[in-house]
Amino acid sequence: MKTIAALQNTVTPWSDGLEPTDAELAAVEAEMPVVLAEVELLDALIVLLDRPASDFDARRIRRAHHRVLTARRDAANRTAGTQISGDAA
Repeated sequence: MKTIAALQNTVTPWSDGLEPTDAELAAVEAEMPVVLAEVELLDALIVLLDRPASDFDARRIRRAHHRVLTARRDAANRTAGTQISGDAA
């Protein structure tokens, strides 16, 4: 059996810049309520792929859709007061 060896260095050298910054982690954390609400809405819609919607399903979808809208509104309100350097005024 022949061994295979790399003839070149790795394409991307390891550096400390590969880890997310605190600001990036904070941005992900701020978006989590929206992501979770959208996942809940998708779960409700996926259930209906193979059967017709009942009254309970319609109520579940309406509530999940309302949670998505609420989470998006809250996220927009949180970020409306903050400006990132370089943003237009």
